[in-house]
Amino acid sequence: MKRGLGILAFCWLAAWPARAAEVSPEYQVKAAFLLNFTRFIEWPRSAFSSPNAPFRICIAGRDPFGGALTAIIGGERVNSHPLMVEKLEGGQVSFSHCPMIFFPRSENNEAALIPRLGRGVLTVGETEDFLRIGGIIRFVLENNRVRFDVNQTAARRAGLLISSRLLKIARYVESGGGQ
Repeated sequence: MKRGLGILAFCWLAAWPARAAEVSPEYQVKAAFLLNFTRFIEWPRSAFSSPNAPFRICIAGRDPFGGALTAIIGGERVNSHPLMVEKLEGGQVSFSHCPMIFFPRSENNEAALIPRLGRGVLTVGETEDFLRIGGIIRFVLENNRVRFDVNQTAARRAGLLISSRLLKIARYVESGGGQ
């Protein structure tokens, strides 16, 4: 299963436009993971204002993807929801329309908002304490490979159902009762 997602990520990377190649390989892989997370997580209906509302992957602060995330999700859909990227910068703190929020390493202050987010929001971050403060998925670099940890308790609290297929390839899953 780990090999399957790795191959899928490689295929996505190979298909990207040249402008996405200007981004570090780390963020190219993270962009592919964000897209794949949309396919292996179930959101409550209440996360969307309508059946055809856009599925916004919001970036809290400075965008480290440099267009790679926009390129990889172009034309993609999650069920009936077209995917789009939205950058939330300059103190913009309303995340209510974002079913997924990425908190870059540089935006540690924004991550303090996590406990106030409502149901139906997947939070993804990079800081060491991200899961401890209530984040759901934390990217980790391990042996020069992008991996991720999951806070299953926080996911349940947010009303999100994470596929066992995704949990199996996580490096670590916090489930409230141990690993």
